[in-house]
Amino acid sequence: MAAASGVALPWQSNLSQCQIPRLVFSKPPRRSSPCTIRMTVSVDENQKTFTLQKSEEAFNKAKELMPGGVNSPVRAFKSVGGQPVVIDSVKGAHMWDIDGNKYIDYVGSWGPAIIGHADDEVLAALAETMKKGTSFGAPCLLENTLAEMVISAVPSIEMVRFVNSGTEACMGVLRLARAFTGRSKIVKFEGCYHGHADPFLVKAGSGVATLGLPDSPGVPKAATHDTLTAPYNDISAVKSLFDDNKGEIAAIILEPVVGNSGFIPPKPEFLDAIRNITKETGALLIFDEVMTGFRLAYGGAQEYFGITPDLTTLGKIIGGGLPVGAYGGRRDIMEMVAPAGPMYQAGTLSGNPLAMTAGIHTLKRLKQPGAYEHLDKITSELTQGILDAGKKTGHAMCGGYISGMFGFFFTDGPVHNFSDAKKSDTAKFAKFYRGMLEEGVYFAPSQFEAGFTSLAHTAEDIQRTLAAAKKVLSQL
Repeated sequence: MAAASGVALPWQSNLSQCQIPRLVFSKPPRRSSPCTIRMTVSVDENQKTFTLQKSEEAFNKAKELMPGGVNSPVRAFKSVGGQPVVIDSVKGAHMWDIDGNKYIDYVGSWGPAIIGHADDEVLAALAETMKKGTSFGAPCLLENTLAEMVISAVPSIEMVRFVNSGTEACMGVLRLARAFTGRSKIVKFEGCYHGHADPFLVKAGSGVATLGLPDSPGVPKAATHDTLTAPYNDISAVKSLFDDNKGEIAAIILEPVVGNSGFIPPKPEFLDAIRNITKETGALLIFDEVMTGFRLAYGGAQEYFGITPDLTTLGKIIGGGLPVGAYGGRRDIMEMVAPAGPMYQAGTLSGNPLAMTAGIHTLKRLKQPGAYEHLDKITSELTQGILDAGKKTGHAMCGGYISGMFGFFFTDGPVHNFSDAKKSDTAKFAKFYRGMLEEGVYFAPSQFEAGFTSLAHTAEDIQRTLAAAKKVLSQL
């Protein structure tokens, strides 16, 4: 639902902190001989030994095989230090590493696991689909089904094109915006990440910020010549760009809620002003909802805020944990895409039956009554509880949430843009992160990434997380 003027938004709300009970678990007995008495021993989880020895061995080997030992930079724990965790399995709201440590997971595969990891219904549906094959390289009926669901849910989308990643979706939508308008320049915001395509690697936040890279070697100046940047939430800077580049700007692309500089919501008037500028100048408005789509609301951030863009990119959740992306929008714009129109874009695995199946069953679950109410409740308790614990233990902290997306910074704030986010005490975050890891809580290993909850997270998960946060914060 769009937030009405003057109404307190979720990230502005004050919520009471949960009461945290002391938790114990039972350790199963070892196999015994017929004359052995079987016993169940009550063990305090705080006494368990935390080790990452096997992860360390695996990661050291991985560094000989893959650049930095990983296939995506932030996984290397560069900004938080210590040993990266090598995961063995996931289920619901939990993960287990190869050393046997169990974690409450607030990364959720960076967003897709909104109904929980390895959901039984999704796995069963995938098993049935696999009997027919994993990829056709040809149309399948499942594409129609998921397309209809996306179009009915997302206000801006009248036609959709499925691709294989969020990066690919943003590449396609950028080319489409330029083709439709006949203009070449785009406006993006500092700290917003739209994938690793050349035109977007300008003040890109996320993994680039985590690694301290200003941009990226290998990106020619010509590729970013037409990329204009402004601070997020700064409408005057946007107006100046349009004044200085009259009739040349094809589109504004933005994360309607920033997740790649940490969690940063828009100011109340910001999205309205952006929408008005694009209408007045003939530029297109693109919402990159790869992260926020189906997470802030079933219709995404555009439903939540009541702002309809011209084009939208999606990913993560609509693949239900499998690689997927999509871009869509007004019919007259989308009909520029080949083979309906002249703008070329293709993909061999686009619309593959497995990703379509997982997406269909994930969206079905999200439509069930109470889904978003659950996300809002647990995320509010988690976020406010962490901030309360920080305040009581003497730390400068700020943060917020919307539905199943949240974040916090080690600074007094407020944080309205990437420049504000960089004032956070990243050294303190790193210590907090490693402490929480040892307590069995897995956050994103970067101050500059949002966190995610799921339908699988329980009140007990939140209470255990807050108990851990109190302990760790009191020791910093």
